[in-house]
Amino acid sequence: MKLIKLGAIDSTNDYLKSLSSKNVLENFTVITAQSQHKGRGQMGASWISEAGKNLIMSVLVKDVLKNADEIFHLNVAVASAVIQSLAECNLPNLSIKWPNDIMSDNKKVCGILVENSFKSDSKIESIVGIGLNVNQTSFDNLPKASSMASIMSKEFDLDTIVESIIFHIKQNCNLILSNQAYKVWNDFHRYLFKINVPIPFEDVNQNRFMGIIQGVTNDGKLEVLLEDDSVKTYGIKEIQLLY
Repeated sequence: MKLIKLGAIDSTNDYLKSLSSKNVLENFTVITAQSQHKGRGQMGASWISEAGKNLIMSVLVKDVLKNADEIFHLNVAVASAVIQSLAECNLPNLSIKWPNDIMSDNKKVCGILVENSFKSDSKIESIVGIGLNVNQTSFDNLPKASSMASIMSKEFDLDTIVESIIFHIKQNCNLILSNQAYKVWNDFHRYLFKINVPIPFEDVNQNRFMGIIQGVTNDGKLEVLLEDDSVKTYGIKEIQLLY
């Protein structure tokens, strides 16, 4: 694992993307930063981190996905890898809130952003951004956020967590490469937040309704059982979980 540590930066994802466009990097090259000014999550949401307290990292993943139909396999592999690492740290009641948030109880501790690019040789290269709240304990105006330190009442070593997450990402990617992606998907569904539980949702028109999460499709859409017993699938921008 090649690890590049930076101080303050706009975005580790953008930095790694630029570095990869100019150089041939080894697979699973990792960028970490003490702080970033333009961190972002799903649908452009911003993420502000206290300098030096949290894990801000981006990972280059290539030669894993073979075609566009497998794109969400990587999201599943990474989310499951983070869960596996946090489970080793004994965080309680871990779950994956669709599509890419990691929860402990009902608090968000981690966000994941996967950005894919299709190369001229038809290969797929991915930049995986992971923002994990580790040793920060103050989350003003973020009532649904927490951290490993807040939950476990102790601080954690960031480098150890990086190594653990990369180890599990590699393991899960090897499962994809060996046509055993179903094993990673089984873990993903086992940890899926609020699966098989009635939960309120809100659609893009701000209509609220009850539904029961059934699972996630291979292309990353959420399957919801509605009150009329029909099952509908929703994309990332089409629905919001209320909890």
